[in-house]
This record gives sequence, structure tokens and C-alpha cells, in this order.
Amino acid sequence: MLDPNTQRYAIDVRLFLATMTTAMVLAFGVGVSFAPPALDAPALFDAWVPVSITDRPEEHIVRTKEFPNLHDAESPYEPSGQHLLVDIKGIDADFLDSEERLAKAMVDAVKAGGLSMLSYHCHKLVPMGVSCVGVLLESHISFHTWPVEGVITLDLFTCGPTPLLSVVPEVERLFAIGENTKTSWSHELRGFHLNATKSPEKRHLLEQSDLVFWVLSPLDIYKKEIVSTRTRFQKVDIWETIYPEDTISHDDAVEHNLQPGDPRWLTGELVAPDKMLFLDGTLQSLNSTERVYHEALVHPAMFAHPNPKHIGLIGGGEGATLREILKHNTVESATMIELDEELVSICREHLPEFSNCKNLKGRAENCFDDELVSVVYQDSKEWFIERFGPSPAKTGNKFDVLIIDALDPEDGETVSEELYGDGEFLTSLISSLTEDGIMIIQVGTAPTIYDPRADMGVYASREKMFNFFEDHEQVEAMLVYEEDGCGFLEPHSFLVVCKSAKCRGEWLRESDLIEYAIFNRTIETVDGERLMVQFDGATMQSYNAPPKAWETVYCRREPQPFECAYRALDSNSEFHDYVFDDEKKGTKETEGSFEVIYDDETDEKPIGVEVLKDIPKGSYIMPHQMTSSFIINEGSLNNLRDLTEDIPDVKVITDLVNFIDTHGHGSVSDGIGRTYVELGVSILIEKSDDEDKINLGRWFPGFGKRPVYSPVYDRQFLSLDLFLVATQDIKKGQRLYRPNNLWDFEK
Repeated sequence: MLDPNTQRYAIDVRLFLATMTTAMVLAFGVGVSFAPPALDAPALFDAWVPVSITDRPEEHIVRTKEFPNLHDAESPYEPSGQHLLVDIKGIDADFLDSEERLAKAMVDAVKAGGLSMLSYHCHKLVPMGVSCVGVLLESHISFHTWPVEGVITLDLFTCGPTPLLSVVPEVERLFAIGENTKTSWSHELRGFHLNATKSPEKRHLLEQSDLVFWVLSPLDIYKKEIVSTRTRFQKVDIWETIYPEDTISHDDAVEHNLQPGDPRWLTGELVAPDKMLFLDGTLQSLNSTERVYHEALVHPAMFAHPNPKHIGLIGGGEGATLREILKHNTVESATMIELDEELVSICREHLPEFSNCKNLKGRAENCFDDELVSVVYQDSKEWFIERFGPSPAKTGNKFDVLIIDALDPEDGETVSEELYGDGEFLTSLISSLTEDGIMIIQVGTAPTIYDPRADMGVYASREKMFNFFEDHEQVEAMLVYEEDGCGFLEPHSFLVVCKSAKCRGEWLRESDLIEYAIFNRTIETVDGERLMVQFDGATMQSYNAPPKAWETVYCRREPQPFECAYRALDSNSEFHDYVFDDEKKGTKETEGSFEVIYDDETDEKPIGVEVLKDIPKGSYIMPHQMTSSFIINEGSLNNLRDLTEDIPDVKVITDLVNFIDTHGHGSVSDGIGRTYVELGVSILIEKSDDEDKINLGRWFPGFGKRPVYSPVYDRQFLSLDLFLVATQDIKKGQRLYRPNNLWDFEK
């Protein structure tokens, strides 16, 4: 059509576009009809000649043949995937600048990983470097290179079922071309793995697993896979790791003879890798700290028993628990019930230091081979119920100490729930103990003061197990403690279950007595070094009282336990004490609340205590005097009594024993084995059975027998055992009276 103004032909744009589109469609159809068959990736790659990006503006695209739909795979489709990031440095510059070699390495890496390449394209950059991206049936792979710096960063994402961890060594083999390369990598699960918790093949890779947190996810650490296998019962992984913040240890310094001023003190180049054992993704032990953990697991219970001869062990496939048991010279047999025989073989081969007993005099080189050890490969639940259940089909010797080094009783773990939530199994464990037997269980991460009520939180299974033992007729005492040197992110906790309340007294022994027991009841080392790296008398004493968080969470129970109201003295109550004349000098207080009264006839013999000011009900009476009491343990008191029988003429000892018998009292906690002896003016308070006269009582009433388990009693027993309060308003001029049975507790 001729435009009259411009004298040129005008074209309708719509008609033009329609014509061009029709022509392109026809051309595409003809091309597809007469095209040769599609080549697979290797064949197409072999025929490809790279062209520099400076010679062509278009991108270089390689397409491969069609593959079946990804979602036709047997595993259910989920909106999720795996992401692998790999950084390598120290690579030869020529390799990093070769589009052809890099593209081939990418194709080979995809094939090695069992993945399917659909197409890829690469760019040769100016002046140096290559960028490539490949479209996979499962998702994509991409990388970029810096030849001058010798660096490549690679990114592989898949949404298929094929695990990517096996690709890492192949990527390193294909891309780490050079003499001094260093590889860093990270593996993450992406998206929403709706069924992963039900799949044992994937559960260890979930973001909440220890394996992911400690090893797979961090990009900046050295990590080397030692073992990754699946036994009949569980996934077993052993890794070597070095973290950037790791510094030279004492052993590293000795091995390399580091001297003062050596700059390598401040670097990580001589740091020895740490070995880490994971079962189903859960961290079990670290080579660097396992001795602290296993000492904390074994020795407190062993020394809380007067003479442990026969020891039972559930779990402990690494062999380290056996190693600690065999350090005791009282042991006559150690029976280990372990489900997974393959795990034991793996640990013996790859973690030999865990079961190394060659430094223990008189023991086999490997702890599993010692003549005192019997290893039974069987489900522990079946084994114990068969022998100690309600209808035992087999006989079995009972244990003085039973150590359970199995799964943490964490909520949400099916196997853990089956193990620790089964009343028949738990009862069979108790029944397997001798009359003064002790059971110790590692119970996972310690609580914090911010945790909710235990039966509603992540450790509901643990609380359920605690409740079962508390209500069991054969259990008389339960104790908890924790150790923060085990190598885990948070302190690890342990539960001690006793068939006799006397274990409380053994538990609370002074550090010197524990030191003597260690000296007397353990074997010698071949090299003369100390037998334990962490455990000693002072360490045991640090386990005496559970940390505050146990008490806090315990007191969130509903209904709240009675003793929780006595966790601290009432700051709103008055404190009334006796003040000696010499104590008044240089103080603001010029007189106390009491005075001693004497016999009118002699004016020398004290007969009681009189009140100098009005004292309201609930006031604390002579707290300073009461806390000045001295404590004598049961063993020391028995020694004094024996002396009075063997040497009756030693009057001072006889008088001391009589004084203790007159002015001493026991503890509200049965089995504690302590006597408190009052030394101050409080011993002059008169006693009576007349309820009208009595105006004093215990601050802590202590109704009935103390609970089997109570962190409050275990933390506050001194306060519960000593303080007195006014049970009524006491007027000035009245005398103090306390009941004759003031310190009698129902046991």
C-alpha cells in the first residue's frame, strides 16, 4: 500500500508478525521431521568443538536425549531436594580456563552421581574463566572458575531420590586438578521433606540431625568420611573433622615437639583431626572427649556401690564403656548386651582407641577380648525380659551395677519410646539388680531453667521414664547429675536408680574418701600415667547436687511437689539469733533476741533460753547457731563408737559420742548417712511434749517419707535439715520450747 505523504509502501505490522510466526512454525516442523536421532550426552560431547565467546555471541548449548519423567520414580515426590556446594582451591590455571575440559568434567560428574543430564551450556569468559550450567532431569548443576586464583565454586541441586554425598569424592577427583588442592563442601536438604522422618535412608540427613549440624552443613571445615554404611539396624557414620577455630592441643604439641615462640601455636596446621561417631545421624562420641563422657557414665555409679563385682552393660558398641568398667579391680564379670554386632566390628577397626585396654595391667589388649567380658548380640529388651521378667524363661545372674549406654530417651524417637516407655522392660532392669544394686542411664541433653514442664516438652519420654521409676516399689532412691565436658553442644545428663536408699550416703562421700576408693579399687596402668583424665574425688563431689535447672523443671510439675515451697528461706520472715558479748563489739547490733537463763540456786547451770523481744510466728530462730552445727558421717561415727568399745578408758571420746547422741539428729533424706550436731546456744532450748508450751518447730515439716526422686531434697537438704521457726507468736519474757521428737522423720 503506497503512503501518499512519504511515497513509500506501508506494511501492516499485524500481518507481518502473523506471516513470520507461521513461517517459523513450518520450519520447525520440517526440521523435526527430518532431523537425525538424538545423541546421548557423551556422544554429543565427543563431536563438539568449543568456540570462544569472542568468536560468537550466542551461548553454546548441548542437548541430550529425553529421559523418563522424574516423578515416575518409585519414591514419592516431595517439594524438596538436596543441595551440594563445593569450593576447591589450588587448581591448575590451564584446567580452569579450558571450557572443553571443564564441560567434560561436569558431564562425567553428573554421570558418576547417577544423575541425568538433559542439556548444558558454557561460556568462555574474557580474559580468563569459564561459567557453565547444566539442566538435569533432577534439577541443575553450575560452576564458575577463577584461573588466576586457582578457584572453582560448584553448585549441584537435585530433587530426585539419589543421595548426593557420594558425588563429593567424584567432584573432587574430576575438578581438583593440581598438586596442593583443598576442597570445602556443604550438603543441605532443601524444601519440605514431608516423609523424611519416616525414612531411615533420609532421617540422618535432616537439618536437625547431629550429622548435618556437625559435619555436612558447615562449608569451612576439614572433613573426611571414614565410614558410611548401613548395618541391619542403623546407619553408621564416622568422620574426621577439623574446625577453623580448633587450636593446638597438648597431645598435638607433644607429638610435634612445639617450642615456645613457634608460630604454629597460633595456626591450625598441626591440629589432629577429631573422629566423630554418628548412629542414624545422632552424635554418639568424639575421639577428643569420649574419655570424659565414658568416665562420667561409669565411675559415679561404680563408686556409689560398696563392692561392684558383676556389671551389666546395655549398648556401648564402641567399647569405651567396657574400658572404663575394666579399670575397677572389684569386677569379676562384665556382661554386654549389644544389638548390632556389625557396629562393634566397625568400631574395632576404625575407632580402635575406644576399646584399647593394653595400658591396663592384667587386661587384654582389646577390651572386648578380656576374659571377664561376655558379649551377647541380642535385643536387650528380649534378653532382660526372658531372664528377669514376670515369667522368666531363662536364668541369669544379677548385677551389682547396670549401665545403660543406649539411645537418649528423647520424645519422637520410636525406638527410644519402645525401649524406655515399656514398663515390663524397665521392671526387668530393676529386677536384674542385686539388693543394693545400682542402675545408671545416660538420659540425653540436660534441661535448662527455661524449659517447660517436663511432661509437655521434647523430653516427655524421659519424664515418663522418671515417673515410672519413682512409683516403682523396688526403687528407693534416684539421683541426677550432668557433665559439660562430653563434647556435645550442651551438658549431658545421667540418671542413677538405686534399690537401696543407702546409695545416697555413698553418693555424698567427701572427695578424700572417693580419692582413697579410686586408689584402693582400681588397677594400675602399664605406663604409670593416671588412670582417669577427668574423674576424681572433686569431680564426684561436683555431681553431688543436681544443677538448678533440674529443680526448676521438677517444680513445674502439676500439682507442684510439696517441698518446692522450701527452695529458699522466706525473705519476708524475721531472723532472730543469739548474740554473744564479743560479737556485739564493732557491730550495729547491740543485743540479740535471746538470753540464757540459769538455775536460780547455783546461777551457774544454764537451764533454758528466754526471749528478749516479741517474735512473730514464722520467724527463723537462731539460724546462725543452727548453721554452726558440725556434720559427721555414718562411717566416722561408727569408728568413734568402736573406739569406745575397744578403748573404754578414753573419756574424751566417750564424752564426744554421748554429746553427739544427745545433741545430734539425722536427715530428712533417708540413706544420707549424716548426723548434724548442734554446737551453739540452740542446745540449751528446752524440750517438751506439752503442745501448749511448744513454740518452735522445723522450718521444713517433712511430712512422711521423702520422695524417691526430688532435686529439691538433693539440692536443699542442709536447709531442710537444720532451720527452726516459731510455730506461734512468742512474747517477750517467754522461754523457748521445742518438741522432744523434733528431728524424728518418718522413714
